[in-house]
Amino acid sequence: MKLLNSIQQPSDLRLLPREDLPLLSKELREFIIDIVSAKEGHLGASLGVVELTIALHYVFNTPHDKLIWDVGHQAYGHKILTGRRQLFDTNRQLGGLSGFPKREESEFDAFGTGHSSTSISAIMGMALAAKLKGDTEREHIAVIGDASIASGMAFEGLNHAGVTDANILIILNDNAIGIDPSVGALKKYLTNVKKGTAKEENIFECLNFEYSGPVDGHDMNAVLNALQQMKELRGPRLLHLITTKGKGLLKAEENQITYHAPGKFNKVTGELVAATNEGLPPKYQDVFGHTLVELARENQKIIGITPAMPTGSSLKFMMEIFPDRAFDVGIAEQHAVTMAAGLAVEGMIPFCNIYSTFLQRAYDQLIHDVALQNLPVIFCLDRAGLVGQDGATHHGVYDISFLRCIPNMVIFAPMNEAELRNIMYTAQNGIDHPLAIRYPRGRGVIPSWRTPFETISVGTSRMLAEGSSIAVLSLGHIGNKVVEILEGLQHPAAIGHFDMRFAKPLDLEQLHRIFNKYKIIVTLEDGCIIGGFGSAVLEFANTHEYKNKIKCLGLPDVFIEHGTVEELQSIGHIDEASITNCLTKFLDEVS
Repeated sequence: MKLLNSIQQPSDLRLLPREDLPLLSKELREFIIDIVSAKEGHLGASLGVVELTIALHYVFNTPHDKLIWDVGHQAYGHKILTGRRQLFDTNRQLGGLSGFPKREESEFDAFGTGHSSTSISAIMGMALAAKLKGDTEREHIAVIGDASIASGMAFEGLNHAGVTDANILIILNDNAIGIDPSVGALKKYLTNVKKGTAKEENIFECLNFEYSGPVDGHDMNAVLNALQQMKELRGPRLLHLITTKGKGLLKAEENQITYHAPGKFNKVTGELVAATNEGLPPKYQDVFGHTLVELARENQKIIGITPAMPTGSSLKFMMEIFPDRAFDVGIAEQHAVTMAAGLAVEGMIPFCNIYSTFLQRAYDQLIHDVALQNLPVIFCLDRAGLVGQDGATHHGVYDISFLRCIPNMVIFAPMNEAELRNIMYTAQNGIDHPLAIRYPRGRGVIPSWRTPFETISVGTSRMLAEGSSIAVLSLGHIGNKVVEILEGLQHPAAIGHFDMRFAKPLDLEQLHRIFNKYKIIVTLEDGCIIGGFGSAVLEFANTHEYKNKIKCLGLPDVFIEHGTVEELQSIGHIDEASITNCLTKFLDEVS
């Protein structure tokens, strides 16, 4: 690591002779592999852009020249070369480096990126601002993948940039894969470009970009020369690089989906560290995926949709068995939602599986295309709640709040695998409104989860413990913590526990019974406290003029950073200790 250890900032990198850069690439790859193999994180994307990362900081005067990484999975090498090498072993850990570019972390991180396809619009804004300030020499560079550039927002940025003289350089990092393989017509076009059989007109030149490529992204001299040539031009430019995700680690090159974020692995062989899953409950995503297949075998109207996450969402199971009825639409959440609406209009039963954090990107479509027309689209919101080390850009903690205010929307949160299966079964039998089913990342609580299907009546809850003075109203998987806590408390007879299930509509009959019986009401949810389930209960109490003491437990009005889920629950005061302390305090009051 002699060369790498000599670099504290890109200014040090620019002092090296060009002939040393291939060796630096080797050292940088080894460093990334060494840290990620032990500490986990996103591997393949960063390995694929090592040469590009070095070349960018070598040719351009960062941070004066602005550089944005889209989506940010591939920015590990960038972080290591920009003063954060000695801190890199804290990556994605509580109090450590973020797994994504973050403006507060470094002046070299020109723009925060955690969701895809934002880079072109952001770099356009920066370039236009520089022009208005009279700064015509500053360079503005965005690195975007072939999966991300196919997103609608990226196309909007390209469309605008092509009719301006903004001094921007778009680098298309084309490796034919995002997290799952890239899909769509643009992918086929880029494949033809690489084969030398493209149509006579170049799509990017038609959009008024100065196009160069394709260039081998792992040939250091070729990348340096291409960047230098583009630097000498002005206006909108696009450099097309061909790279291999996982480059430099054979296992990562061979299995690019798994090695996107592989967990711990042997840094020499690349072999994954074996995890012991025997006897453990399943992941919620797999319960969804297998249950959807089970239902689809009997109901020909069921359609599955995901925006670019078939593996992560486990829609891949349906795509394998019913390829004509399950669709990966690429990084296109808006399209996914409105396509689901179109299917619903024609009598089909669309299960639209979107990570909670990514559903934010399709909010207008939720309102205008689905809810306003009261279409029975079934949204399966994976990764709801705190997701851990991906941090603030990925926590699915706002869905209850932003969905609850939409007329016609029904919101359900299963406490376990059986409830997830049952609400899916209920929905495909016919519902009158759009339905959002939110469930967390990780495992459930029932190892033998293939339970018989039962119908769930909309707006009904379950009483799990009667109690006498205190009622805990939990929503979703976090209710399992309450069960464990009550088993450990010395005086649980005073505490009742209700699995409310529906954040909207509330179980009004049950709530009237609760407010008439219990002195103290505690609500618990793994979402933001403002506008969430607890707020709904407060609104109910206000409407019906109840005077009970109400305590709402949920996440505070701040962006929660990265760390383990357990650490972040503690910060948000929804961990076992915080809930126990709250209940113990109220037990003292009523004793």
